[in-house]
Amino acid sequence: MKSQSPSPRAFALLLLVACLFAANHVAARFAMDHGVDVVTAVAARSLVTAAVVALIVAAYRVPWTMNARQARAMALIGVIIAVQSVCLYSAVARIPVGVALLAFNTYPLWTALWARLLYRHRPERAVLLAMPVILLGLALALDVTGAVQAGTSAVGAPGADDGVALAGVAYAVTAAAVFGIALALTQHEVAALDGRLRSALTMAQVGVMALAAAAATGGLHGPTDAAGWVGLAALTLLYGTAFTLMFTLLPRLGVVGSSPILNVEPVAALLLAWALLGQGIAPMQWVGALLVVGAVMGLGLRRR
Repeated sequence: MKSQSPSPRAFALLLLVACLFAANHVAARFAMDHGVDVVTAVAARSLVTAAVVALIVAAYRVPWTMNARQARAMALIGVIIAVQSVCLYSAVARIPVGVALLAFNTYPLWTALWARLLYRHRPERAVLLAMPVILLGLALALDVTGAVQAGTSAVGAPGADDGVALAGVAYAVTAAAVFGIALALTQHEVAALDGRLRSALTMAQVGVMALAAAAATGGLHGPTDAAGWVGLAALTLLYGTAFTLMFTLLPRLGVVGSSPILNVEPVAALLLAWALLGQGIAPMQWVGALLVVGAVMGLGLRRR
């Protein structure tokens, strides 16, 4: 099965998804600075997204029926997304965020690998050529070299234990690998299901798993003030919108050819942090950002 290049409208929507995910990170920072912990944020965004999308599914009378193979695939995708969330947050807890995001943003390569291994789907040459450029640009834009040379640890102190750093990288790579499986399964196993139904079921599973994790680790920890509630609400809205759009668009466009476009998310987060939080961007980071944007523009606008 051959992947197709997204139309200009779909390409713009994919860029919007990346920016929504990036804005979600900024909102999460506000929420977590005001008392919200990771498990609570995951539970809130997942359960609220599941409830809202379920109402949309009901309003449009989307059928909830699926065959046994699709039901098994949906159950597996829900578990995989939960594992991906835990692994990525565990990575961020152990290594600099830029390093974790860079490692995680190898997931389009993992998606291509899993699609090849599981479904004999051959990735397009343009995708394989673009990915090294995208990863190089991400490394520059996120200032990975500077973070590593500074020896920043999980708690922001120099002299981090090498084992902790290696564990963080392993968590981030694992998150990318399992997310690649989820994207491949979505396209090849459940693409026939309505995207809103897929999103509702997946988010419900992740939310329930987060609640179970919270119960096992001391309960939920909500915001301590109004700013925290605003952050949590924005986090939920931004993540839910981006997640639903992603799982609606990508299977139709072909995840192997289209998912690299979402690699602009870390660059968008960098720009939003500069604009909203006053975090400076070095000249070399701008070079990296331009590399990423140029590569994804070339990938998204190439001729069919």
